[in-house]
Amino acid sequence: MDKPVIKKEQVDTLYDAKFVRLYDLRYAEGKHYFDATRRKAEDLVAIKSDEEFQTMLPDAVTIAVVLHLPGEEPKMLLSYEYRYPVGRFLLSPIAGLLDPEDADAEDPLRSGAAREIFEESGIRMSETDTITVLNPCAFSTPGMTDESNAFLCADITLQNLDCLNQTNAVGTELFRGFELVTKDEAAELYRSGRDRFGNTFSLATWALLGYFAFGRQ
Repeated sequence: MDKPVIKKEQVDTLYDAKFVRLYDLRYAEGKHYFDATRRKAEDLVAIKSDEEFQTMLPDAVTIAVVLHLPGEEPKMLLSYEYRYPVGRFLLSPIAGLLDPEDADAEDPLRSGAAREIFEESGIRMSETDTITVLNPCAFSTPGMTDESNAFLCADITLQNLDCLNQTNAVGTELFRGFELVTKDEAAELYRSGRDRFGNTFSLATWALLGYFAFGRQ
């Protein structure tokens, strides 16, 4: 069966605000599909060519920050971030939207990741630290939105945790402390799907816990 081809003229804007938009994708005569997105109409994923789709940048980066401290096993750095649609502080990896200037960087994903790591943890990466791309563009819930995340891992060596802070939060970001977990603790969180308070968390948190616990060499 041939796929529907959606052209720019088949897209109607239903709602347009600074941080979210809603479009009607008229994929056939009398047929409608709705897309909630951060993107402007000319940058919707649905209207991209195959080449544009395969080379597009994601909306955001989500990072498994792995800290290497003297005499200790590696630990994954998580935080408790307030998630407005859920109304709670949820166990979360470091993450954030790509800024427009990231697109002009030599490596947009790593540029965005390094900035978000500093903003949400206070850690400035050194030349000996590394960032690995795990997945360049994964769609969150493609039945409802074209929003996408790149998943990365940052291996960072620190002498101590003195630099950790959450004072650089921007906009609506709210944080309530950090959580450092060992590989075994990450495995338990991954299996249970609940943090130490008994609360569930996001799919992104679950995926990166699984990577840290089971996917690293």
